[in-house]
Amino acid sequence: MGLALNSVRLATVAWAAYMFDVGRPLQTSCAFALMAFIGVDVLVPMCGPVFLGKGLSGRDLNKVGTPTLPETMGAVPAVVYLLVMLLFTPFAFYPQLGDAASFPHNKLGGYLGAVLSLQSMVILGIADDFFDLRWRHKFFIPGFAAIPLLIVYFVDYGVTYVVVPTPLRPYLGEMVELGWLYYLYMAALSIFCTNSINILAGVNGVEVGQSVIIGLCVLANDLLYITGIQSHSHEGEQQPALQSHLLSAYFVLPFLGVSLGLLKHNWWPARVFVGDTYCYFAGMTFATIGILGHFSKTLLLFFVPQIFNFVLSVPQLFHIIPCPRHRLPRLQPNGKLDASCLEFTKDKPPTVLQRLILQTASMLGFVRLTRDDESGQIVKSTNFTLISMVLVRFGQMREDTLAGTIMFIQLVFGILGFLVRHRLARLIFTDDNRPDGAFYV
Repeated sequence: MGLALNSVRLATVAWAAYMFDVGRPLQTSCAFALMAFIGVDVLVPMCGPVFLGKGLSGRDLNKVGTPTLPETMGAVPAVVYLLVMLLFTPFAFYPQLGDAASFPHNKLGGYLGAVLSLQSMVILGIADDFFDLRWRHKFFIPGFAAIPLLIVYFVDYGVTYVVVPTPLRPYLGEMVELGWLYYLYMAALSIFCTNSINILAGVNGVEVGQSVIIGLCVLANDLLYITGIQSHSHEGEQQPALQSHLLSAYFVLPFLGVSLGLLKHNWWPARVFVGDTYCYFAGMTFATIGILGHFSKTLLLFFVPQIFNFVLSVPQLFHIIPCPRHRLPRLQPNGKLDASCLEFTKDKPPTVLQRLILQTASMLGFVRLTRDDESGQIVKSTNFTLISMVLVRFGQMREDTLAGTIMFIQLVFGILGFLVRHRLARLIFTDDNRPDGAFYV
C-alpha cells in the first residue's frame, strides 16, 4: 500500500514537472496546484501527532468510542497555499517582466493585496482555534482581514456603481452609484463567505467537500472566459474579462490542490479535523476571487446552499430559538446519524413567537417537532440547519452518505447557478460585460 501510494505521488510530481512552463502562467499554476496537493497529502499525517502533542485535538462524537483526532489541521493547507502563491508571483507576470513600461503594476498590487488578506485571515483563524472565540467576537474578523484588499481596490479600481437590470433602467438608469456602500458590500461578502462555510459543518468532510465543489464551479466559470467559450461582440470587451478570470484561476487552482489533499484525510472516517482555520481560509479565498475577478454576483449563485443554511439558521443564530453550542448530528445505536435536537422544559416552554416559528418550519419540512402526549406542548425540535433538514426529510444516514448528499446538493445548485448566470441573466442584462471594459457587481 505504501509503495503504491508513493508511486502515485512520484507520478504526480513528474506530471507537475512536465506541465511546468514559465511562458504559460496558467499551465504553471496547474503544476503548482499538483505540487500543493502532494505537499498537503504528505504534511497532514506528519503534523497530526505534533498537533496532538501540543493539545490541539478534538473528539469525533459521531464515532463509537469518540476517538481523539488532531484539530486545527486546516492550518497546514492554508500555510502551503500561501507559500505556493508567493512562489508563483513571478510566474503570474512572467510575460511582462522584461518590459517595465507595460508591466501591470495594478494587477501585481491586487495579487499581493489578496495574498496579504488571506495571510491575515489565516492568522486570525489560527487565533480562533487556539482561543475558541465566541461567535459575537469572531463574526466580524473577516472584515478586518479584507481591509488590504479593499484598499487595493480603492486605489486601483475605485468602481462603486452597479449595472441596473434592463427592466428597471427606465426608472433608475443604466447604473446606480453606491459609493461607500459598495465597500461595505465587499466587506460583508468576506464576512458571509467565511462564516457560511463555518456554520455548514459537523460531518466528516463536509467543510472541505463543499469548498471543493464551489472551487470547481469558480474554475469552470473562469475557463468559459479564458478559453473564449463565452462570446463577446468586441475584442476590447473580452480582454479585461480574460485578465480578471486568469487572476481568479491563479488563486483557485492551488486552492483546489491543497483542499483535495486535506479532503483525503478529512473524509469519513476522518483522521484529522480541519478547525475554523480552514473555514476562514476557504471563505476568504472565495471572497478574494469574487472581488478581484469582478464576479461577486456569480460567486453568490454558487453559495445558494450556504445562503439557505444561513437563512434557516437565523432564528438560532440570533437566539430567537434556543441555540446549543454544537448542532452536529447525533450517532444512533444502528451506526447512522440523526438530527440533533433542542429541548424545552415545563418551566421554560416555547413562547408564542417561538411556537409560530417552530410550527411554520415544521410545516415546511425544515424541522421535526416532538410534542407532549398529554398537553400537546412542543418539548423538542431538531436544529435549524441544512444538515438537520436533510436528515429530517430523508431519514437517518451513514456519515459518509450524509456528507455525499450535502456535496451533491452543492453540485446541483452550482450547475443551476451556471444556467442562471450564463443563460437567464441575458434576459435582464444586455451582456456579461460593459462595452467600455469596466466591471460591476
